[in-house]
Amino acid sequence: MKKILPLILLAGVGFLSYSCDNSSNDPVVVPNPVDHDTFPIMMDAPGSFTAANNYALTADINIETTDVVLVYRRAGNAWQQIPKTVYVDPATSPSPRRFEYNFVFSNKEVQVRIENQNFILSTLNTDQANDFLNNQTFRIVLVPADPQKNKSAKIANVDLSDYNAVVNYYNLDASKIKTISTH
Repeated sequence: MKKILPLILLAGVGFLSYSCDNSSNDPVVVPNPVDHDTFPIMMDAPGSFTAANNYALTADINIETTDVVLVYRRAGNAWQQIPKTVYVDPATSPSPRRFEYNFVFSNKEVQVRIENQNFILSTLNTDQANDFLNNQTFRIVLVPADPQKNKSAKIANVDLSDYNAVVNYYNLDASKIKTISTH
């Protein structure tokens, strides 16, 4: 017994000293890094499209160049992702007039605009203008998007066209939405 105890003690000390050796200096790779400097934000950008603003609403933002902007338009009690094509008079015309809500963004601003290739927006009647041009609300969702993360299966499972799926995935709180002005 006296001979076994020192061997066990020696084996324990040897094991501990070997496990504490960091001589390999291999880099530590975290399989799914968490981006702690960017977090998702939602904001509402209301405004009206007019000829004076060239049918475009611009909102100032401040995001990293790797982040992504998602834009949704209030349609009744729901949110629809844009770009979105709108058919103005599909029931009354064999060739309905159409236009598209679209947007572009940089790390400093988001511009939501109407692109109309087949008719002049000023020809909309009052009801149509109220439905599609006047007092529109756009929900801008700023989300982190590291290019490496876009390739992961986890992000591919989020249906970005489904506003509620995006809100749930990023744990966004609708009570903390701020309204920003457009110009």
